[in-house]
Amino acid sequence: QVQLVESGGGSVQPGGSLKLSCAVSGYTYSSICMGWFRQAPGKGREGVASIYTGGKSPLYADSVKGRFTISQDNAKNTVYLQMNSLKPEDTAMYYCASGLTPLALCTPDRLWTIGHRGQGTQVTISS
Repeated sequence: QVQLVESGGGSVQPGGSLKLSCAVSGYTYSSICMGWFRQAPGKGREGVASIYTGGKSPLYADSVKGRFTISQDNAKNTVYLQMNSLKPEDTAMYYCASGLTPLALCTPDRLWTIGHRGQGTQVTISS
């Protein structure tokens, strides 16, 4: 059974940083699609970043390029999202997602369709 457990959310001031973690278990394949999407109150889902654990370069939404970095630690079966220069518009519930998606379809805008997601972790940016 696949499980994703997120941690690391919180509340920071604009310009601050947070690092989200997503511990994954239950996969028997070494190459899977993983990433983060978010949803703010009253808004639709937005893909943030995706990574293919088999080695594809990460992909980012334009809104977070240059500020967010997705990375993986295969030894710990964990994916991270380092978020710097945070803005109030980054406030949302952040979800980790994973799935056995073909590499070409491992993009941020598909993350909520690929299979599994975690329970979400709240990120609030406010002064």
